[in-house]
Amino acid sequence: MSATAANRCPRCGNDNRIDSFVCAFCGKRLRVERIENFSIFKRIEEDFTSPARWYVIILWLFTKPNRAFWNINHKRKNAPGFRIMLFNALLCGLMYLVFSSRINILTIPPLSLNRFYIDLAFFLTFFAYGFATYLLSGVLLIWIFSRGANIAVDFSERLESRFGKDAEEKEKYSEAEMSPFSIYKGGTLHQQQAKKYKMMLCAFAPYLLITVVKILIILIGMPSITIPGMSFLDLEVAYGDPFFASSVWTVLDVIDAVTLGIWVPILISLSIRELSNSSTFRVLISSLAIGIVIAVFFYFFRPTFIF
Repeated sequence: MSATAANRCPRCGNDNRIDSFVCAFCGKRLRVERIENFSIFKRIEEDFTSPARWYVIILWLFTKPNRAFWNINHKRKNAPGFRIMLFNALLCGLMYLVFSSRINILTIPPLSLNRFYIDLAFFLTFFAYGFATYLLSGVLLIWIFSRGANIAVDFSERLESRFGKDAEEKEKYSEAEMSPFSIYKGGTLHQQQAKKYKMMLCAFAPYLLITVVKILIILIGMPSITIPGMSFLDLEVAYGDPFFASSVWTVLDVIDAVTLGIWVPILISLSIRELSNSSTFRVLISSLAIGIVIAVFFYFFRPTFIF
């Protein structure tokens, strides 16, 4: 039977694709995978009432990620993906401000106005750097994970089938005869635009917590460094200081690698599953494989590896 053949929901009576895992109209699970016995991967079958607040969704991304992406999927244009990137950038600026606080400059007193300007410059520079880095790397990683999902579950084809690109395709859902028991009357899940990137950027929420942890590690474990001034010669001489040879750098890089190799792929998998109504297990395997490869590459080619 083809992928577009009918798969009638036993609860609401609407027809779904034969390879659908949940009913696109009432949310009932049509196929159950063993991995869904774990609470983090369990599909939500509740009636959807209204989207949660963005800050509640961000909290759920840490405590109930399956519910977070289920909720986001019903109002994808409100996904807090760009907010998360902004907060990540702010924390990145704060982290490098903490790095700056560990550097003592003999010619500039700690509480002077000049030191304030230096610290402010550090924060603004690395805020801009963090925003650009998180956003560009996020978009790139989503593209890579999407390619893996194409191999695992035909992700792009499923998105095309569910959301389409022209008005005629969207119209067929709004005019379809549907059961009066359908909680998504009018096919609202289909009528929305996919908003893939905005939704999948939410999978980088772990860096909000990870960056806070890294800031605490820097405050506790990073040694201070003293330099004569802010010239390039002063900074070059400082490279031999224990500040740059500290094992804290390795700890920070390991935390980033584990987050990128395991935590982010799990959230990416949940977002892909909700978007494409596909297999949790197959998406998870492809995402973890890609994440681990990227994490290993990141760890061994990281800038601090030379120290």
